[in-house]
Amino acid sequence: MRQDWSPLAEGRQAKRYSAGQMIYLQGTEADSFYYLTEGTVRSFISSPEGSERLLTIHQAGDLMGEASFFDQCPRVSSAVAVSECRAVAVDRAQLDRVFQSHPELAFPMLRYLARTVRMLSGHVDDISFRPADHRLASVLLERAGEDGVIRVTHEELGSAVGVSRVTVSRVLSRFSVQGWLETGYRSLRLLDRGAMERFAASEP
Repeated sequence: MRQDWSPLAEGRQAKRYSAGQMIYLQGTEADSFYYLTEGTVRSFISSPEGSERLLTIHQAGDLMGEASFFDQCPRVSSAVAVSECRAVAVDRAQLDRVFQSHPELAFPMLRYLARTVRMLSGHVDDISFRPADHRLASVLLERAGEDGVIRVTHEELGSAVGVSRVTVSRVLSRFSVQGWLETGYRSLRLLDRGAMERFAASEP
């Protein structure tokens, strides 16, 4: 069951972002994090040469930018609105008020932060050690909803895994032939989550 972060928005007005608008930038001061109330947001890392690597796609109900907010270091990633969206900025004063009135959110917040750190560590490991098809399987599992649906383009998957769109298409076709997923327009659906999990966890 997903954690309900709506108390973070108490007394705050959500800001509207149009598709393509930056919400926060890599390297900037993280004086707040964000609670996404509507829409979809893409989080990514940029290299000094200008290339990008997708980290995750945030959906309504997610938190964004919390890792840098808590460690008080410059942001390690950027976030841009994929669709029109609304997000509430949560600063330290607001977070203190929320924790005072909703102390039961403290542990879920730590767990969410730990998952973010694990995701970032996983991206480092994937870049360094694992083959593309195993990396892609992990990304698909990470982004699949409870219904197994994954709303993502081949370009976004390629950016997340660090391979070309052609490679993504080839691997997805193989997964489809094996009966693990079915492909559709700008979306995929897991058919055999167990098989995909076993493959993602297996040794190359």
